Amino acid sequence: MSGYPPIGSYAFLSDCHTAALVAPDGAVEWMCAPRFDGPSVFARILDRRRGGAWELHVEESFVAERGYLDETLVLRTRWEGAQGSVVVHDFLAMSPAGEAGGMRPVRLLVRWARCERGRAVVRSRVLARPDYGAREARWTGRGEVLEEDSGLILAGAPEPESRTVLREGESLALTLDYTGAAPTGHPGRLLEDTVRSWRAWSARSGYAGIGAREVRHSAIVLRGLLYDEGGGLLAAPTTSLPEWPGGPRNWDYRYVWHRDAALTVLALLRLGHQEEAGGYLECLLRQCGGDGERVPPMAGIDGRPVTEESVLDHLEGYAGSRPVRIGNNASAQHQLDTYGHILDAALAYHEVTGELTGRQTATLWRVVRLARKQWREPDAGIWEVRGAPRAWTYSKLYAWVCFDRAVRLAELLGEDGLPLDEWRAERDSVREDLLAHGYSQEADSFVQSYGSTGADASLLRVPLVGFLDGRDPRVLGTLDHVQSRLGEGGALLHRYDPESTVDGVDGPEGAFLLCSFEMVSALVLAGRTAEARDRFETLCARAEPLGLFAEEMAPDDGSMLGNYPQAFTHLALIEAALNLDASGTTDELHDWAARGG
Repeated sequence: MSGYPPIGSYAFLSDCHTAALVAPDGAVEWMCAPRFDGPSVFARILDRRRGGAWELHVEESFVAERGYLDETLVLRTRWEGAQGSVVVHDFLAMSPAGEAGGMRPVRLLVRWARCERGRAVVRSRVLARPDYGAREARWTGRGEVLEEDSGLILAGAPEPESRTVLREGESLALTLDYTGAAPTGHPGRLLEDTVRSWRAWSARSGYAGIGAREVRHSAIVLRGLLYDEGGGLLAAPTTSLPEWPGGPRNWDYRYVWHRDAALTVLALLRLGHQEEAGGYLECLLRQCGGDGERVPPMAGIDGRPVTEESVLDHLEGYAGSRPVRIGNNASAQHQLDTYGHILDAALAYHEVTGELTGRQTATLWRVVRLARKQWREPDAGIWEVRGAPRAWTYSKLYAWVCFDRAVRLAELLGEDGLPLDEWRAERDSVREDLLAHGYSQEADSFVQSYGSTGADASLLRVPLVGFLDGRDPRVLGTLDHVQSRLGEGGALLHRYDPESTVDGVDGPEGAFLLCSFEMVSALVLAGRTAEARDRFETLCARAEPLGLFAEEMAPDDGSMLGNYPQAFTHLALIEAALNLDASGTTDELHDWAARGG
């Protein structure tokens, strides 16, 4: 890896406005300002020489212990040496706000080192490289506060490089404000407020079932990816971490994908976070308004269109993985499944809360009208292939979901003047079309696209959305087909067979963790609960020590691949755990699946 730490070894910090990744040696190697999708000020994770980082280490010491404080995204690192020991707390500061469990960002990166034994020397070096490493920092000083032209304010040291001697009981607090405001607050108080904020939020959920520790931690990760000003969920806080080292499958994931909608709303609702579910749905529906002929599959975190893809040629990329991209051209694709995810999320939310408004339902009916015009067209599919559009079976499945949820939502609301008979007819037409062309007698399985025999792990969702019962022979055949063609490394699955999929991008990729967890959920509905439990435990055991998952994993050594941490993976983990937990009441679980999850 040419000196690059493993992707899964980074700690994730968030204040729900921006994020930072901290390497095992204590260096902050990724952070964007003034928000998640802003230009980076530290990007060593993408270039060891040009990217920039904030190094912090204790001389003549080693990292003896490293992990999150329980139920938080506060990183605690213990350094041990012959002369002394130091504990460092790294966090993006939060403060309690509003009702219990509410919180707001202070917009301050805090690094607080405290000597707990003997004597120690703490070294800090702030090598900021604003604008994705395009230039060196330009600091001007006043006392122990330094200002940078980009708006960064560093406090606690007279120079970007400092060496501080600490004795037992003494501490050093360094802060970086990324908004141009003067840093305020005692570090102990900032730490206390941040810990209290995270724990109060997590305490809203009373989940104590199967995989409770992993579920609760995944929920905190998801909260860290929810943008505080708009409610949208980032796919990941990074760009261009490779799906295979040295390869070109490097994408910018700092956007909101509508395909995350149903899983996000369901996960938040099932864990007791109704406010965030509502905020996310409102963000989603704002982005679906307008008068365009299609609903784009993704949007910026503020609802604006995604910027066109460009390449940062001056960065070498993680472990030499080029190109380094910002922006994402997938935003211009036609992805039919988007429509079903939106309606699925809306129905789930209204069934639990009853709080959909007339304005929101008007947007939803517009989405249904667009789906009626487009569901017979080929599209780019959930995997956003950059080759020719085709009739993806998964896309047709979610066209069915769109009409099915629209009918059920309209019946629930009792709205007059809606063409319910026409929507029911469309639902039946999609079902007949999918069963006729998306299922292969030869393969004894649902297949990737009409006319193919290729396996595709996205079709594990056939029973999860209630299209067929989980014990239907066609579902069981699909599970076996997917496992035999795409399984590798125990519980891992690839998302599709590269030999039957022309996706327009060269190079290999790792196993896809979303699909690996979705197999767990599908096996539960198939009645193969013991097998599902074994898979779930195997996958959770392959998480890195900090409990974070990327998009993909190398089957041979278990290393994380792709952007990190990945919302999709943590959402699928939560879904799998909750399905396993409900499997004790099989009838109830099958009723839930029949209603669409």
